[in-house]
Amino acid sequence: MRDRRRWTILVVGTFAQAATCCFLYGIPMLLPALRADGLSLLSGSLLVSAPIAGLLLTLILWGAAADRYGERVVIVSGVGAAAALLVVAATVHGTAPLGALFVAAGACAASVNAASGRVVMGWFPPDERGLAMGTRQTAQPLGVALAALGLPPLAAAHGAHTALLFPAALCALAALLVLVLVADPPRPPRAPDAPPVRSPYRGSFTLARVHLSSAMLVVPQFAVSSFMLVYLVGQRHWDAAMAGRVVFGCQLAGAVGRVVTGVWSDRAGSRLRPMRQLAVASAGLMLLIALGADGWLWVVVAALAAASVVTVADNGLAYTSVAELAGRDWSGRALGVQNTVQNVAAIGTAPGLAAVIGSTHYALGFALAAVFPLLAIPLTPVRTERARAHTS
Repeated sequence: MRDRRRWTILVVGTFAQAATCCFLYGIPMLLPALRADGLSLLSGSLLVSAPIAGLLLTLILWGAAADRYGERVVIVSGVGAAAALLVVAATVHGTAPLGALFVAAGACAASVNAASGRVVMGWFPPDERGLAMGTRQTAQPLGVALAALGLPPLAAAHGAHTALLFPAALCALAALLVLVLVADPPRPPRAPDAPPVRSPYRGSFTLARVHLSSAMLVVPQFAVSSFMLVYLVGQRHWDAAMAGRVVFGCQLAGAVGRVVTGVWSDRAGSRLRPMRQLAVASAGLMLLIALGADGWLWVVVAALAAASVVTVADNGLAYTSVAELAGRDWSGRALGVQNTVQNVAAIGTAPGLAAVIGSTHYALGFALAAVFPLLAIPLTPVRTERARAHTS
């Protein structure tokens, strides 16, 4: 009999992930306020990337801790520490100390990435995992949507630093809810003399190909999330609060898209075939944005809105595929590797594209972002997945 607690655990785990994503990936919503304080686009982009730099330092360690000690204690300790560090960041001025606190908070927030995915895989059976992991993956667009709704008006009214109390409060609430409502999934007993489970990376490149192809698909995702608001405000002279509401709506649509994609993968019996089809769509949309960036405002806005859905829809597919390929004993570490590889791509996207864009060359930046999903198409190991399905 399937345990009904799994839905409560899924909702709380998704909220915990969204709370950290409001900070990790929502800081671009403070770029207009930071630039008004005198930061250049490149300096602001480096500050935006600081939380992800911290994330990279600890993802695999948190995944290993979840494999060994359980998910609940890992999430509570990490997310609670991130909340405390964000409160300190709200009181600190200067780019260097703020960046250092962002790195530390990102390192703590990494706890929820591998651990919450492991909770989902542990509580949900295979025929519901696409839906469950797609729901869990709505955390990122929901977190960014909350940031888009809350951070620009708070920054305008009270300053960019005080606005950081908003994600701090969300993280504190998330840690409390996980402590009270989340339980670790049951683990089958292991015989004392059982040999260690063999690494799923030995003798196969399948997991590595999933990691690399999903990393390629991160670039258009972060091109849209990092530069949509600053493009609309800086190039098209939109009001920052209005642009934030547009980004909010697009992120909500992206969240729904992740759930729909998860259901699609459950019904198709494949995670990687839909992922490759989304790579094709992502490349086409980024090229359309690049073509219209200098003139066709509403075409670009429509394409950015569609890209906000398409470029994030593959994440749940990749995570589910990685966890299933890795197996129960290695899923925490494998998801840690998955997060690390994706965030290596994410941390380079904002400053890399900012250097290409400069002040006005948004078309060139978006065109460059279109190259990466094209690379993901042949990398995605659809044939290997099909062969595994036939032999299992």
